[in-house]
Amino acid sequence: QVQLVESGGGLVQAGGSLRLSCAASGRTFSNYAMGWFRQAPGKEREFVACINWSGGSTYYADSVKGRFAISRDNAKNTVYLQMNSLEPEDTAVYSCAATSKIKPIAAMKTQRDYDRWGQGTQVTVSS
Repeated sequence: QVQLVESGGGLVQAGGSLRLSCAASGRTFSNYAMGWFRQAPGKEREFVACINWSGGSTYYADSVKGRFAISRDNAKNTVYLQMNSLEPEDTAVYSCAATSKIKPIAAMKTQRDYDRWGQGTQVTVSS
């Protein structure tokens, strides 16, 4: 099993950047596809980005495409979310998640496919 801990959140002005990290415990990290999700106040949690086990395939929500980049370092058991050109609408709690399911990458945006979740990290973008 894998346990996940996010870090890197904080307060940033609109147009700024942040890089989130998600550190995984366990020796089977490379067996998992990873995703980032976010939940804004008063809204449902939504998909942000996902990456397959090798890092060779990624998929993004339309709202972040071209601004965010997901990557992973299996040697460090860590997945990253580089967030650029941040907007106030990006304010949310960001959570990483892991799944051992194997599906086409575009199908990995479904929350119920993920069975391991981190506690989340707050990202606040001021205008």
